[in-house]
Amino acid sequence: MSLTSTFLLLAAGGTAACDNDDYVDEGFYCADANGVIVDEDNCDDDDGGGGGGSGFFIWHSAGYRSGYPVGQKLPSGGSKFAYNDAASRAKFGLPSSGRISNGTVKTSVVGKGGSGSSSRSGG
Repeated sequence: MSLTSTFLLLAAGGTAACDNDDYVDEGFYCADANGVIVDEDNCDDDDGGGGGGSGFFIWHSAGYRSGYPVGQKLPSGGSKFAYNDAASRAKFGLPSSGRISNGTVKTSVVGKGGSGSSSRSGG
């Protein structure tokens, strides 16, 4: 009986964790300040990469799916951060530098899409 009770408690805890909406799937794209998707090499800050400069951002949202083409404007509701912002990259479980493929989806990202504070500045 003790095993069954323990299992039920663990199962209940697991269910509660699934209801926690602090964890979401986020889609990521390299885009300009207006949210128009550009070639992902523009967001590569490694020495060997294209390195786009200050006009490019990594946009993210729980509403973004993979497959949007270069030149398309991303759906509204996303947030952005500078492509070379290592701290923001780490926060979302992305590599701290280098290229991130357009349409990358990270699962179980802490926080809600569209709620970035510093990501809305400039532009």
